[in-house]
Amino acid sequence: MRFFSSKQGITAVCIFAALVLGVFALVAFRKAPVPIPIAVKSSGPVKEVIGTSVEGRAIEAYTFGTGGTHLAFVGGVHGGYEWNSVLLAYVFLDYLNANPASIPANLKVTVIPSANPDAVYRVTGKEGRFTAEDVSTDTTLLASARFNADGVDLNRNFDCKWKPKSTWQNKTVSAGTKAFSEPEAEAIRQFVSKTGPTAMVFWHSQANAVYASQCEDGILPKTLDIMNTYADAAGYKAVKSFDAYETTGASEDWLASIGIPAITVELSTHETIEWEKNLKGILALLDYYKLSRQPL
Repeated sequence: MRFFSSKQGITAVCIFAALVLGVFALVAFRKAPVPIPIAVKSSGPVKEVIGTSVEGRAIEAYTFGTGGTHLAFVGGVHGGYEWNSVLLAYVFLDYLNANPASIPANLKVTVIPSANPDAVYRVTGKEGRFTAEDVSTDTTLLASARFNADGVDLNRNFDCKWKPKSTWQNKTVSAGTKAFSEPEAEAIRQFVSKTGPTAMVFWHSQANAVYASQCEDGILPKTLDIMNTYADAAGYKAVKSFDAYETTGASEDWLASIGIPAITVELSTHETIEWEKNLKGILALLDYYKLSRQPL
């Protein structure tokens, strides 16, 4: 009979141990779930609440794209009186959701559809999205819905030549107790401070024109460029200065004072959104910033 040497015995034991360990490892591996890499796709814009109104309604911002050039569009500063500017912003949101490729790779676009939601609620009875059929036909109510729930004209509450009383047409209006006294205006300020937009567009009605912004130091050169770009494409008049009456504390003018180009796009009525015209203006602006490499 032939016996294994001690060296051969040790080798055999090692081989046997390795086989046992291999079997246990195989069993454990088969029982353990194997993680499968999943490609995460964007499900739409990044939605953020940037502030709340006097009555506690959310002021929402929707951001598309991730580029370094940031354009922001704002509707509804004058609430229910200019409800069509809010509806235009919502239609623009629909367009961006359906056409995400319309945003050049170097751009990021934020839409703030309703900067004065309490005033919109007063004439629609709805939170957030609404239709033209939801809007009240009471002209007195519509006129009063220009102001926030404190009775302040928000487009007189920003820090450019601010005064406690300002003007709207032939009326004297409240501009708040100080610049940014109103939570809606403060929400816009915090948004600008946090995101540092490259340029901003505010939709209003019904002067049928695109206006440049300016404060004590005049109009920023880039502001004239984007005013003309939007106006030419949309078919609105381009107007450097609003001179029908004195305005103080305007949001766009405050932006000029801190070096951010901003324009006011005034629709031609209080009832229509003039979508095709404004889409042309929007796309022209996106194309301008896609091609532009000039410093601000």
